Amino acid sequence: MTTAPASAEQTERDDVAALAKGGRTNIIGFVLRLAARIPFLFIAGRLYGAAVLGRFAYAVLIVEFAAQLATLGLKRGLAEQLARDPREPSHIVADALMLCLIASVAAAGLLMIFPQAMFPNSGLNGLDRLLPLIILPIALTDVALAACAYQYNVVATVHARSIVEPWTISIAALGFYFYSTRDGLILSYVVSMAAAMVAGLWPLLRHYRGWRGWRPHPARLWRLAARNSPLAAADAIEWATRRLDLAILGLFASPAIVGVYYVAQQVASLPQKLKSSFEPILGPVIARGVQQRNYGAIARHVAQAGFWIVSAQLGIALALGIPGEAVMGLVGPGFVGGTGALAGLLAAEVLASPAVVSEAALVYLARMRNLTLSVATIALQAVLTLAFIYAARRADLPDLYMATMPAIALALALACGALAKSLLLGRLLGVRVSFWRPTLLVAGLAAAAVGMGFTLLPRALEWVELVFGVPVILAVYGVIVWSLAFRDEDRRLLRRGGRAIEPAPAGQG
Repeated sequence: MTTAPASAEQTERDDVAALAKGGRTNIIGFVLRLAARIPFLFIAGRLYGAAVLGRFAYAVLIVEFAAQLATLGLKRGLAEQLARDPREPSHIVADALMLCLIASVAAAGLLMIFPQAMFPNSGLNGLDRLLPLIILPIALTDVALAACAYQYNVVATVHARSIVEPWTISIAALGFYFYSTRDGLILSYVVSMAAAMVAGLWPLLRHYRGWRGWRPHPARLWRLAARNSPLAAADAIEWATRRLDLAILGLFASPAIVGVYYVAQQVASLPQKLKSSFEPILGPVIARGVQQRNYGAIARHVAQAGFWIVSAQLGIALALGIPGEAVMGLVGPGFVGGTGALAGLLAAEVLASPAVVSEAALVYLARMRNLTLSVATIALQAVLTLAFIYAARRADLPDLYMATMPAIALALALACGALAKSLLLGRLLGVRVSFWRPTLLVAGLAAAAVGMGFTLLPRALEWVELVFGVPVILAVYGVIVWSLAFRDEDRRLLRRGGRAIEPAPAGQG
């Protein structure tokens, strides 16, 4: 009589352990990505300059949006397909890769016909028209890493996205600078995406064997695409929400201003990678919970992962935002004016965390309602961004002040979207899902007070803010969070092994 409940409890403990292991791996991946991204921004800002960086940023924006569409929602939908489809797993993955390949070729062909979409503020140079071909490796890598994550192999994602990709683009950007200052950044991007694809496909081939007997079937591929279409739209909208600010700014500002904003965006996107990299490990856990109709476990897992992400992102936002001038100045003196944009973007990442974690469950429980909320969020962001930029121009503010407006609009829109999605998830699961604990405010205020002390140092000692200030801010915040905010089940995130811990109710906190 007690076998089934005991088995369910053990499964839930195993899922929490898997989430914790994935979280530890992703924290390591974040540190590695941070260490690799800074050299690229330094090389791009100091050697290539803001104008070339801005042109590169807009082209990559369009290419990556096309690649996002080409995945057809399979980055998250593949976990559900593997959980519910009784066929050979390698055949399911092969279907996903084939569908992704077809969509990637279509997207690349369209951009090659209309390359002006990638370079609206500058003419075509050299091999610019061939840049869309990189859509294929980007999209295929995303699907391959999602398949690896279903096997709880998050290390593959960390290796490809946090080591191979950023370090390759940094080294290649330095090397191509001596070949062409005009095309060097784009060439280095192509090389890094190709390297990431190799790093993603290699573990895929280890996990999924038995490809023999697979044949592409148009009707089966069509059903897969149709089933994932709401998820694909939600993914595209969520991705576009983080890029719409840059896209709109690029229509009103010079490439140099776009370059400054791009640097702020890249620094702020580092904690976003920490959040988004939880999705592959959270997806399979939720997919099984939905299949078993274990909504209580889903609520607990979402709340647990959500709190981990919010607490980590708040600490990172404080560590990068308080010494913001020193962080932006590291890229180059001309980038310091983007400090306001950096602060707004970091705030947006913290405010967006509940939405992203809630969406990890909503895509299985209420796809169309989740899509509706995503559309409403991006529409609100577009309206606010245009209104704020228009107000800044009417007030005759400097261009760098105008660059702060999209970041403020993004933060406000994401906060509204996060609230709406959290409330919807709680209603569907029948329990309040809380990501926030009051003790985080105590830790944040203490860390902020320590960090502000470092900003009072003379400008000549800005290096002290980076070398000592950032670690001290993180240390103060981490100690308080560990002591006051973390429970036993939270400490599993940073602890290997240990006894099984009973998950806490989702609504506590």
